[in-house]
Amino acid sequence: MMKEQLSLDQGKVRQARELAHSIALQVQEDIRKHTTVTIERTVARLFGIDGTDQDGIPLANILVDQVNRAGLLDRGIAFWLGNALVALGQAPQQIAERCAGDLRIGELPLQDPRKVEEVLALYTERALTAISKQRQRREEYKERLGVGEEPLKYVIVASGNIFEDVKQAQAAARQGADIIAVIRTTAQSLLDYVPYGTTTEGFGGTYATQANFQVMRSALDEVSEEVGRYIQLVNYCSGLCMPEIAAMGALERLDMMLNDAMYGILFRDINMDRTFADQYFSRMINAYAGIIINTGEDNYLTTADAFEKAHTVLASNLINEQMGLKAGLKPWQLGLGHAFELDPKMRNGFLYELATAQTIRQVFPEAPLKYMPPTKHMTGDIFMGHVQNAMFNLASVLTGQSIHLLGMLTEAIHTPHLADRILSLENAHYVMENARDLAGEISFRPDGIIQQRSEAVLDQVVCFLQEIAGKGLKRSISEGYFADIKRPLQGGKGRDGVLRKGLDYQNPFMTKMGQELGVDHD
Repeated sequence: MMKEQLSLDQGKVRQARELAHSIALQVQEDIRKHTTVTIERTVARLFGIDGTDQDGIPLANILVDQVNRAGLLDRGIAFWLGNALVALGQAPQQIAERCAGDLRIGELPLQDPRKVEEVLALYTERALTAISKQRQRREEYKERLGVGEEPLKYVIVASGNIFEDVKQAQAAARQGADIIAVIRTTAQSLLDYVPYGTTTEGFGGTYATQANFQVMRSALDEVSEEVGRYIQLVNYCSGLCMPEIAAMGALERLDMMLNDAMYGILFRDINMDRTFADQYFSRMINAYAGIIINTGEDNYLTTADAFEKAHTVLASNLINEQMGLKAGLKPWQLGLGHAFELDPKMRNGFLYELATAQTIRQVFPEAPLKYMPPTKHMTGDIFMGHVQNAMFNLASVLTGQSIHLLGMLTEAIHTPHLADRILSLENAHYVMENARDLAGEISFRPDGIIQQRSEAVLDQVVCFLQEIAGKGLKRSISEGYFADIKRPLQGGKGRDGVLRKGLDYQNPFMTKMGQELGVDHD
């Protein structure tokens, strides 16, 4: 990072953060009132329910859908599952399998509340212990093997076949990648269930399943020992199954999860209440598991102009930060996103990029920022693309970014081949090592382009957040404040999966994790 940093008006930074906090509080009031079918399926999964029926329908879906159709889900699936555990004396998996037949757990006689509470506490502790052991194991790996030097080089695999992904991921690690992201198959975010088992087909990516997580984690552990550094694994807990996939990732020791408060609303047209409730529980799970989240503000600059709307990225970062903290995440877990997306034809564009990247770095000094490569203005000219990525690599090392998603010279042509990744890794290694300490040798002119651009963006952020605080986040989204995309207040996919909590609603995982994380979710 630059030895002599930008001169930021700390009063404006505090004002912007306070505004973002007030916006998050408004949303939190709605979150407290709602649960969703996904949250309840997550509870069922954490109680140990796994697998599918003979038709391939996940047992967690079968159980939750049955209770929901009976109009009883407002008490939470934990209430009915706990009651069934006492009434039948069987494990959650057995009960779910019977629900795939003729068992209706909402019709069982109500049991002694104390016995129900005891059995729920037992299964809750069992699941949280499993997650804690995986967190401890991650920490042991990092302590013994270490990790790469920041900016960490983040590489994507996306063949559709998890076993082919393994080969590509291990090859990338051997070439210097520090983080492997398995891109999810196209449109999985809109499936209202999680596929089961290992998968060998997918379009534009590979299905996110617990079995696939397990396969890739094992493969990366193997190559971590070989290369002598811990290789981190990323997947996506976004879309209609946010908290379910977060739970799967926690149990299989993923290290990072794509997890944004607004991405599903803006880019997948998912209902606002569904997304806000789901992101809250998913982030609690990530917080408890010690997982770093990655937010998706970089996407804003693919639909809106990167120069005119740079302030929306920082504003969203601040909102995502506050909503993440509300869910128990610590600053070191907030992989807030931004991107190198200015038009390469713009005069002094690199200076403007530096201004934004350095400003975001200074506003979030403890956050493992995720910096995304050029995509919008990549044309298929691989030579020009390689140069654009080199400039991106230079901006990243100069401004002290943490998580660096490698740009591919074949962006806009095809899914990267192994050779493309190797060239991108070599590009990043060359630039970053040759400019490793350059930041400590130079400084910003107080009256220069970079300083003035930073001041202008921060001024815009404060005004922008003032408007959102006045309107409310949901209304602001409906009016197109982010990414130039408008979404309806009450519409969107998954709306029928949102339920208002009853007065006696139970979610023992939310309660227990909240206590340990210091989160007040009531």
